[in-house]
Amino acid sequence: MPRRNGNGKHSTAVRDRSDARPLIPDGIDQPRIERAVREILIAIGEDPDREGLVRTPNRVARAYGELMAGLSEDPRVHLKTVFTERYDEVVLLRDIEFHSLCEHHLLPFVGKAHVAYLPDGKVVGLSKLARLVEGYARRPQVQERLTTEIADALMEELNPVGAACVIEATHTCMTIRGAKKPGSTMVTSALRGIFKDNAPSRNEVLSLMYGTRVQGPC
Repeated sequence: MPRRNGNGKHSTAVRDRSDARPLIPDGIDQPRIERAVREILIAIGEDPDREGLVRTPNRVARAYGELMAGLSEDPRVHLKTVFTERYDEVVLLRDIEFHSLCEHHLLPFVGKAHVAYLPDGKVVGLSKLARLVEGYARRPQVQERLTTEIADALMEELNPVGAACVIEATHTCMTIRGAKKPGSTMVTSALRGIFKDNAPSRNEVLSLMYGTRVQGPC
């Protein structure tokens, strides 16, 4: 709301952007999440009206809006803009940090994705590979499906000679509960095209991902 400055004239207050809150994506029912969180707090014997918890349902609802933002988009849209290039070597973006929610316990799993493809006349902007990973990660997931969705999207949208995705992640659903094995890392891979069918090509892309020579079958 406009307010008067020292000269008696109206000035417009500018809100500090650092205080800006993320918008809740379409399809996320924030009030319903808030009611559900309040019920959970009551169910575990807590008082949802005490000072430290009174705004927790709202905070959780907003957090879920962020963590589930990928549900409101088709990640493949990031692969629609391509460039024609006569480049026939591996394109790799590795160490793409991501976070997702295990759909079995709704607990986070966090890690890095390594994404590669061998172009057949079409390349995509580098940042689009990172956005592809983020789009599929920001939804209830299992790591196996996340890995295959990324590789399949590359194959079907870019029609490359081959595509590969390797993901390394730590799952809090087994590090802080259940088996309670901190320090364990889950690794999944999805190889398509030449990276699956040709051992030297598979060896090359895995070597680039890990920075060491990987011995594959002859």
